[in-house]
Amino acid sequence: MTGTWTDSPRLRWLAAALVVINGFFPALWILLTSLKTQTELVSKPITWWPQNPTLENYVRAFADQPLLVYLGNSFVVALLATVVSLLVSAGAAYAIARLNLRHRQLILTAIVASSMFPLVTLLVPIFETMRTLGLLNTYLALVLPYVVLNLPVCTLVLVSFFQSIPRDLENAAMIDGCTRVGALVRVVVPLAAPGVFTAGILAFVNAWDEFLLALSLNSSASMRTVPVGITLYQGEFSFPWPIISAALIVAIVPVAVLIAVFQERVVGGLTQGGVKG
Repeated sequence: MTGTWTDSPRLRWLAAALVVINGFFPALWILLTSLKTQTELVSKPITWWPQNPTLENYVRAFADQPLLVYLGNSFVVALLATVVSLLVSAGAAYAIARLNLRHRQLILTAIVASSMFPLVTLLVPIFETMRTLGLLNTYLALVLPYVVLNLPVCTLVLVSFFQSIPRDLENAAMIDGCTRVGALVRVVVPLAAPGVFTAGILAFVNAWDEFLLALSLNSSASMRTVPVGITLYQGEFSFPWPIISAALIVAIVPVAVLIAVFQERVVGGLTQGGVKG
């Protein structure tokens, strides 16, 4: 019987290289663009590498718009949304994974279905709700919708991790005096650390990158987040791509660092989270 293409090391390396190039080439191109002048960017023939690298675009990125304010707003909103999403989804996931709920599969199906609605169809109801509550141009105007949007994926991730943890550990903790909530906090969540960090990464990145709600709910200049703020660099008839690219790199770096740190913890949890007899 002939082997499949996956049996060839060269083809596997080629496939891996294509995936890496597809993922990193856009970021590399943005980085190189941020180091070029506007004149070099539009010159022909196209130069792949900057002929005279400059950091002036990064200076202009902070000078032309309050980029630090945008970064601060994005960080506060994403952090609050992540924390609340994890707290709520951990309770929901534990109930689904451990309690004798009727129609459990139907509940999971409803959770999956709720995440399939296009965000644009929810924009008007969310806007009207926030306007009625008087929350427009506040952090809560974005945190609350982000929590709702993150709950399905966070819950599904945590359910799969909670189900892999032996019930005997919780029973032993409750025999020793823990309540069910105490067993969840002291036993289940620490053992499910890889799942918690994974759900946290997804929630944080989703909140950091979201554009439509941030544009619609927080129109005040002092409450704009990074995705909305970056769109303001362009003029009516001009697109300063080097400056925009510099702002994008500044916005990408904090998230990339956080993801790298969390991913290391996820890997550590996967290798060290085994139950010892």
